[in-house]
Amino acid sequence: MELSLSHSQTQPARGLAASLIATLGMAATVGGALAFEHIGGYIPCALCLMQRTPYYWGIPIGILAIVTSIVKLPVWLTRSLLTIVGILMLVGAGLGVYHAGVEWHFWEGPATCATSASGVSTDVGDLLGDLDSKHAPSCTDAALRVLGLSFAGWNVIASLILAAIALRGAARA
Repeated sequence: MELSLSHSQTQPARGLAASLIATLGMAATVGGALAFEHIGGYIPCALCLMQRTPYYWGIPIGILAIVTSIVKLPVWLTRSLLTIVGILMLVGAGLGVYHAGVEWHFWEGPATCATSASGVSTDVGDLLGDLDSKHAPSCTDAALRVLGLSFAGWNVIASLILAAIALRGAARA
């Protein structure tokens, strides 16, 4: 008896590698930002928080791209989802460039660039006093620079790499 496999059973899921790499990369990047915030104590400014939005949208879309690839839905669907992820990462890179420019004083940032109060006490009696005395970080001051780049600068690099992975995956799927 001859065993024959259909074409779809022998072909790897199209776009799966790019979907996995892009989605895991987005999760690692935003996870790193959350770790610096919650473990490292780096309080994000309003522009820092805004830069996370493309990741928060991109991760679920990337998961959908993984699923469409695994269950072998039409390739155009996986390509479309990867393209959306790529576009979101380009938006993230643009937000990072804007924020880095504000930090380097190339241009003005938003006038209302502040977040909620940092280091707020868990003691209810001190809560109102803490809200009045604590001030959020400014968007113009980089909290940390590594190899000359702030978090915003590193976000530009991560976003561009993830955009390239997603868009290349979309083109090849």
